[in-house]
Amino acid sequence: MARLLFLILLCALPSLVVPIHNSSTGGCAIIRPPRDGGIRYRGLTQEQIRSVQILPVDYEIEYICRGNRVIVGPKVRKCLPNGTWTDIAQNSTCLLLCARVWTSLENGRVMAKPPGPPVEGTVLHYSCHAGFILEGRNISHCTKLGKWDAPKPTCLYDRNYTGKKKLYIGALFPMSGGWPGGQACMPSAQMALDLVNNRSDILPDYELELIHYDSMCDPGEATKLLYDLLYTEPIKIVLMPGCSGVSTLVAEAARMWNLIVLSYGSSSPALSNRQRFPTFFRTHPSATLHNPTRVRLFQKWKWTRIATIQQTTEVFTSTLDDLEQRTKEAGIEISVRQSFLTDPAVAVKNLKRQDARIIVGLFYETEARKVFCEVFKEKLYGKKYVWFLIGWYADNWFKIKDPAINCTVENMTEAVEGHVTTEIVMLNPETVRGVSNMTSQEFISALMSRLGGMNPEETGGFQEAPLAYDAVWALALALNKTVAPLKAKGRRLEDFNYNNHDITAEIYRALNTSSFEGVSGQVVFDAQGSRMAMTLIEQLQGGSYKKIGYYDSSQKNLSWFGNDVWIGAGPPADRTVVIEEYRFLSQKLFAAVSVFAGLGILFGIVCLTFNIYNGNVRYIQNSQPYLNNMTAVGCMMALAAVFPLGIDGHHVHRSQFPVVCQFRLWLLGLGFSLAYGSMFTKIWWVHTLFTKKDEKKEKKKQHLEPWKLYATVGVLLAIDFLSLMIWQIVDPLHITVEKFTKEAPKEDLDVLIQPLLEHCSSEKMNTWLGVVYGYKGLLLLLGIFLAYETKSVSTEKINDHRAVGMAIYNVAMRRLITRGEWQSEQQDTLKTGSSTNNNDEEKSRQLERENRELQKIIQEKEERVSALRNQLAERQALRNRRRPSTGQNQNHNAPPPSSQPDPKSLLPPPGYPNPTTDNHSLPPSFSNSSNLYPADSKMSRNHCHNSQIPLLYK
Repeated sequence: MARLLFLILLCALPSLVVPIHNSSTGGCAIIRPPRDGGIRYRGLTQEQIRSVQILPVDYEIEYICRGNRVIVGPKVRKCLPNGTWTDIAQNSTCLLLCARVWTSLENGRVMAKPPGPPVEGTVLHYSCHAGFILEGRNISHCTKLGKWDAPKPTCLYDRNYTGKKKLYIGALFPMSGGWPGGQACMPSAQMALDLVNNRSDILPDYELELIHYDSMCDPGEATKLLYDLLYTEPIKIVLMPGCSGVSTLVAEAARMWNLIVLSYGSSSPALSNRQRFPTFFRTHPSATLHNPTRVRLFQKWKWTRIATIQQTTEVFTSTLDDLEQRTKEAGIEISVRQSFLTDPAVAVKNLKRQDARIIVGLFYETEARKVFCEVFKEKLYGKKYVWFLIGWYADNWFKIKDPAINCTVENMTEAVEGHVTTEIVMLNPETVRGVSNMTSQEFISALMSRLGGMNPEETGGFQEAPLAYDAVWALALALNKTVAPLKAKGRRLEDFNYNNHDITAEIYRALNTSSFEGVSGQVVFDAQGSRMAMTLIEQLQGGSYKKIGYYDSSQKNLSWFGNDVWIGAGPPADRTVVIEEYRFLSQKLFAAVSVFAGLGILFGIVCLTFNIYNGNVRYIQNSQPYLNNMTAVGCMMALAAVFPLGIDGHHVHRSQFPVVCQFRLWLLGLGFSLAYGSMFTKIWWVHTLFTKKDEKKEKKKQHLEPWKLYATVGVLLAIDFLSLMIWQIVDPLHITVEKFTKEAPKEDLDVLIQPLLEHCSSEKMNTWLGVVYGYKGLLLLLGIFLAYETKSVSTEKINDHRAVGMAIYNVAMRRLITRGEWQSEQQDTLKTGSSTNNNDEEKSRQLERENRELQKIIQEKEERVSALRNQLAERQALRNRRRPSTGQNQNHNAPPPSSQPDPKSLLPPPGYPNPTTDNHSLPPSFSNSSNLYPADSKMSRNHCHNSQIPLLYK
C-alpha cells in the first residue's frame, strides 16, 4: 500500500512542480499528446518543438487524431498567465468513430449517452413515435473497434393504432440579436398549434409539434442549428425560420432535403428568387412592398430628390436596388447612397455634408439606435429633414437603453420625432373572424395573456406575431389539403422523409394555392411565394406612432387620414431651395451713365455742326475736316453703345436679347473703326510723307490727295465690317446666363439665392474676341509708334495730327473765340512752330520749306497782279476815248492815292531777287478797301504784307 501511494505521488509531483516553475518564467510546459493522436504547434518547426520546453502565455495548441478517430474533450488549449493550460482538468482523448447513420431513426427518436459524436462507449436508446412499433433492439453500443454491437432498428407503422400521429415542424426563432422577433412570434405560433391540434376538421389523424431553437438572427449560429435539425430525430416535415439572413441560408439548403420552408419574419427581396429558393414561402411580405408606398409618398409631397442609408446586408441591399429602380421610373433621383457595416458615424456625416433632406433608412433595430445617436450629434433632424424607417421595430425602440450608444433617451426622442414608417399591415384592421374563428382584437388579447403581462413595446416581434400565427395556420391547411391526394397515391404524411419528393410536391401545390382570412388579413401567396398585403403608414408624433394612411399597391390606392404633423409649416423641401435671381444693372447707374453718354453725343453733334459750318475756314480745311467728321461720328456711335450695353432682361424679353447683343457689337466695332481709324490715318500719312529722306519723295510729299486718307479709313472700316459679318454668320451672338456663388438670405429661411447674370456670348467667344482684340490692339500699338515718330513734324496739310482726336475742336474753337479768325499768319505759324518744335535743325528745315512755298505763292500773285494792271489800263484807255468829257468825274471817282498800297510792301524778303513787276500797283481786289474786309480791320492772312513776312522766318 505504501508503495502504491509513493508511485501516485511520484506521478503527481511533476504536475505540482511545473506550474510553480512556469509561473515564474511566464509560460507553460509542453504537455504530452493523447494516445493515437498528436499536437499541432502553431508557428513552430519540428526542430523548435524538440528543443523548446516552455511555451509563452496565450500560446494555443491543437489536438489531432490519427485515422478514423475524433477528439473527445477540449480540442484546443491555451496557455494561461498562471502557467497552466485551459481546461486542464478535462482529458482529451482520441476515440474511434462509429457510423452516424445509427444516430437517426425515421418516425422515431434516438437518445445518445453521453451526448456528442458517436464514439467508443456511446450508447444509443431508440423509441418510436405514436402509431409506430419498434422492430429490433432498442439499445446499441459503440465498441472499441468503432462498430455498433447491434443492427439499426426501424419503426413500422402500427395499423391498429387509433391515436394521432405527430408531424414535426423545425423552427428557428430569434430570441435575441438584431431582431429578437421570436419573443412574441414563438408564443404566437405555439398558440396557433394548440388551436389546430384541437380542431377535428383539420388534420384529424395528426398532431403538429414544434421543435424550435434560438437562431439569434445570426446566419452562423443558424448553420449549426440547421445541422442539428436535419441530423437529429425526429424528421421535420417543414422548416420555419425567421430573419432574412437566416431564411436565406435555410431556404438555400432545404432544397437538398426536399423540405418546404415557410417563413414568418423574412422580408428580403432576394428570397423572391424562385430558381434559387424553389420551396420557399413567407407570410411576411417582401420588403420591396414598402417601396411602392414610399414612391407614392414622395410623389404626394412633391419630392424628386432623396437619400438612402443602409446596413450592409443582403435584405437591405436588395430592397434598395428595387427602390432605386422604382424611383428612376418615377423620375425621382437618389442623390446620396450611403452604407455601413457596424458604425454609421461616417455615413451620417456624409449625408449631412451632401445636404440630404429626405432620407430612407434601412437597418435593423439595434443599428437604428446607433444611426439616430449620430443623427442627433450631426443635427440631421428637425423641420428640414424627414426620415423613412422600417415599421417593424418595437414601438419604444428609441427609448431602450443601449450600451453601444452614448446618447440619452431624451436625445434619441428628440432626434426621431416626426419620422415616417412604412409597415406591412400585419393585423387585420377589420373586425372579422377568420379561419381560426378569432378576430384580430381577440388574437391580441390571447397573445397578451400568453406573454404573461409583458410590455408589447418591449417585446420583440410583437407586430409580426400575427404573421407567425397565420404561418402555422397556412401550413396546417396545406397539410390537410394534401391528405386526400397522398392517400389516392398510397402515401401518407407520416411517410415523409428527406428523399421523398412526391410528398414535398403536394405540400408545395397546397401552399401555393392557399387563400384564407387570417388575423393579419387575407393570406395569399404570389408566384414567388411572397405574401401580398396592404401597407400601413405611420408617423411618430409626440413620442408615439400615429396611423396616417394605408396604401394598396395592387390597386394603387392611397387612403389618407390627413393627420400628418410637421415640425415646420409643412413637409420640408427635398433640398435647399435655390431661388434663381437675375441681377440687373442698377437703373440709377444706367440713367446716370446714359445722361453722360447723351451729353457726349450732344457734344459730338455740336462739334460736327461746328466743323461743317466752318468748313471754308483755312485752319479747319487744313485739318482734313472729313476725317474729323468721321471721328465725331465714330465717337458718337461708341457713346451710343452705352444704351444697348445697359439694356438687359429688365427692359427686353429674352427672345429680343440677341438683337441687343448685335447692336452692342456693331456700334462698338464700327464706332472704334471710324473714330480711331480717322486719327490713325492722319498719323499714318504724316509719317509716310514727312519721315522719308529721299529727295524724290520729298517732292512728292507736297501733294497729299484727300481721297487716299478716306480710302485708308474705308479699308480699316471694311476689315472691321467683314470680320463682324463673318462672326455673326458663322457663330452669332446669343444670350448666356452665368451663375455665381450661391448666397444665403439674411432671414432664417431654408433657401439660397442663386445670382444669375445675362450676357452676350457665342460658342467660340474667346476665339472671336482674340481676333478682334488682336487686330485692334495692333492698330493701337502701331498708332502709338507712329505718333511718337511724328511728334516733331509740323505741316499745314494735316495741322492736327498731333492733337489726335477731339483736341482739334478745342484748338479751333480757342483760336476763333479768344483771338479771332483773323490772327496773322506769321503768329499762327510762329505759335505752331514754337509750341511744337524745340529742335533748331528741324525748325530750320521747316522754315526753309515754308519760304519756298511762300516764294512760289508770291510769284503767282505778282503775275496775277501784272495781268490785272494791264487789263485795268486797257479798260481805262477805252473809257477815256468814249467819254472824254466825263474824264474829270471818273478821275474824281477813282480811289484816292492814299488808298493805294505801298509798292514797297510787295518787295520780297532780304536776300531774295526783286520781282520783274515791282513798279506795278496792286489791283483793287487786293487793297485794304476790298469789299471783303473794312479798311480799319486787320489785314487778311492771304495778304502778303512786307511787315509780316519776315516774322515767318524767325
